[in-house]
Amino acid sequence: MNFPSKLIEDAVSEISRLPGIGKKTALRLTLHILKQPESFSQSLTAAISKLRTEIDYCKKCHNIADQEICSICLGTRRDRSTICVVEDIPDVLAIENTSQYNGLYHVLGGVISPIQGIGPEELKIDSLLNRIDEQLGSEPVQEVILALSATMEGDTTSFFITRKLKEKGIKVSTIARGIPIGGELEYTDEVTLGRSILTRVNYNLE
Repeated sequence: MNFPSKLIEDAVSEISRLPGIGKKTALRLTLHILKQPESFSQSLTAAISKLRTEIDYCKKCHNIADQEICSICLGTRRDRSTICVVEDIPDVLAIENTSQYNGLYHVLGGVISPIQGIGPEELKIDSLLNRIDEQLGSEPVQEVILALSATMEGDTTSFFITRKLKEKGIKVSTIARGIPIGGELEYTDEVTLGRSILTRVNYNLE
């Protein structure tokens, strides 16, 4: 790709390093920025710089936060008896967008993957266990929901955490895995279809 300016080439090179953005998309974004008032690029630069230098992570759940404890953990209307364990921050956002869950979260920061050299020690599993112990007095955790990916690594992580939590006598559940709304059986993979059969539920007429 030829560029009319080294400055544009540098901008395209940096923007294309973002996930899901190729050179052509990066060029369109660069040209779009050029067409905007100078105040736009200044605001964009300031926002990115502030994001990088001032963003914090919650001391309890490890979600993104503007202060030591995130707004979810501080929420007075949250069900503190339930903790949903997820792999990373985008998973928290996805579940929150459903408006179907009102408990707390715990971000592991990944899943157990021996191939990549990621063991339980590299994840926030001990933090989860300590957090549960700390809540035993006033607001005990009654259920932990494992909302991890349906992969070998995700299942390995779920098994490890479940074994640890069973020692504490806490109920452990996992999110349902099955056919998506609007999906056709013909195009569903065998593993998903098989799990849908095994985890079938009663048909409710109401």
